[in-house]
Amino acid sequence: MKQLNVRLDDTVHEALEQRAEAAGMSLPDYARKVLAEEADERRERFLTAAAHFAQAWGPAFEEEFGPYPLSTRAAGADAA
Repeated sequence: MKQLNVRLDDTVHEALEQRAEAAGMSLPDYARKVLAEEADERRERFLTAAAHFAQAWGPAFEEEFGPYPLSTRAAGADAA
């Protein structure tokens, strides 16, 4: 396994620590996960395809199902 040392400014470091904590992970584990996802070509291809699909078909979905995101608070108010 290879090791990578990266210098971060304080703001970026703090933001990553907060995200790691929110994910229930240590900072090194969270950083490893984020970097692995960025290096995954299949993920990148999927996200590119999803963006293309959303752009091509988004208006039809919105016409059929309404705008995204549909607020659960608004939906609950309609039911009341």
